Amino acid sequence: MNCIAVDDEPLALDIIEAYVNKHPDLTLIARCNNAAEASEVLKSRKVDLMFLDIQMPEINGLSFIKSLETKPLFILTTAYPDFAVEGFDLNALDYLLKPIAYDRFERAIEKAKEYQKIKGTEDVAETDMESDFIFVKANQKLIKLAYNDIFYIEAFADYVKIYLENDKKIVTLQTMKNMEKKLPEELFSRVHRSFIVNRNKVASFSTSICEVSSIKIPIGKNYKENFIGLMKDNKIL
Repeated sequence: MNCIAVDDEPLALDIIEAYVNKHPDLTLIARCNNAAEASEVLKSRKVDLMFLDIQMPEINGLSFIKSLETKPLFILTTAYPDFAVEGFDLNALDYLLKPIAYDRFERAIEKAKEYQKIKGTEDVAETDMESDFIFVKANQKLIKLAYNDIFYIEAFADYVKIYLENDKKIVTLQTMKNMEKKLPEELFSRVHRSFIVNRNKVASFSTSICEVSSIKIPIGKNYKENFIGLMKDNKIL
C-alpha cells in the first residue's frame, strides 16, 4: 500500500516513517507538513492509505477530510482522544493515540489490509433494512437476515461488519451512523464509536465492557449511561 503521513510535527512524521519502513506491506511515498501539501500529493499520486494528524495549523485534519471529494483510506493520529467520535463519523479506519506503539500501529495496518481485500472483491454485500429484518446481497442473491440473528456490528471505515452466530460475519457497504439510525432501538444499542450490540445477545456487562458471543466489547463513556439504563429497563439486572 502506498502511504502518506500528514503532520506538522517532524518527530511524529519520523515515527510514522520508521513504522511504515518497518512494515513489509507499506511504502511511504510522501511526508506532508500540512493539509495543502497533502492535497497536492493526492492530486498527483495514487495513495492507498493516509496517516493524518488532527491538530494542525490553518486546516486541521478533520476539516481537510471533509473538503476532499475523493477520500483515500485514512487513519487518524493525534494526542487528543476527544475527536474520536467525529473522526469515525467521517469513516476513519482507525484512531491512533500518540505516542503510538508499534503493536497498535500493526493492528491498524491489519485493518487496512482487510479493507483493501474487501474493496477488491465484487462480492460485497448491500443492505436493505425493513421492519423486522434486513436483506443482504451476497453471491448474486438476496439473503433475508432477521434482526435477532445479529449479535453485534463493528465499524469498518465506510463498511460495517455484521456478526452472526458462530463468528460468521457479513461485510456490507454501510455507515455506523446509518445503521444506528435504522436499526430498532428496542433491540440495538450503540455502546462505542465502533460497536452496536443486540442487547438480547449480551451475556454480561459492567460499566466499561459488555460480552457478546464471548467477545469483550468496550463501552464508551458517551454511550454508557444510555446502554446501562436500557439494560436495567429490560430487567436484565
